[in-house]
Amino acid sequence: MSHIESLFVTHLYREELGGGSRRLLKDLQHSCRVIAGDDGAGQNWAMAKKYPGYTSYASLNDLPERDPAFAELVEILDGHVAEFARTADFDLGGRRLSINSIWINILDPGGFHASHIHPHSVVSGTVYLEFPKGASAIKFEDPRLPMMMAAPPRKPRARSRNQTFVSAEPKTGTLLLWESWLRHEVPLNAADSERISISFNYGW
Repeated sequence: MSHIESLFVTHLYREELGGGSRRLLKDLQHSCRVIAGDDGAGQNWAMAKKYPGYTSYASLNDLPERDPAFAELVEILDGHVAEFARTADFDLGGRRLSINSIWINILDPGGFHASHIHPHSVVSGTVYLEFPKGASAIKFEDPRLPMMMAAPPRKPRARSRNQTFVSAEPKTGTLLLWESWLRHEVPLNAADSERISISFNYGW
């Protein structure tokens, strides 16, 4: 009898940060807006790059030291990233993955973020603080896509593990983790209000 197994699994980790994290999520929402309003360098970068909204990616590298809510978030993320590493069977040689960057994303209505990866990191992720109705889900690309050559398209209702692109629609409080080489994008934000999230990278 024939047997088919799935090889080279791509992990997408999801957790809903509700319950005891609700206060922290509210604090982070407030902090993101305050920091965005005060960060002139980040605002100027967004204008120069025509980024549709605000990001602290190129301007601030000290959010956990700057704001205790971010420090509290990192403590929570450390546990989830450690669990992800165990699930992926990473051999870390007695060391652990540690955060090497964390930044704010405020995406305006009509904004988008083109397809990209996160070099020099092992695990990347996002926590969603405000995800209004109509906001764009994050879209992941099969890393084998450039090598599929003459492969036929996938059926419209193909199982997620067989699809070429998979969208993960979060909600407020959702945490997503993935390996940093996994290409992803944020399609057009069709909501009437801002989509606010915090993204981060962990290195070894």
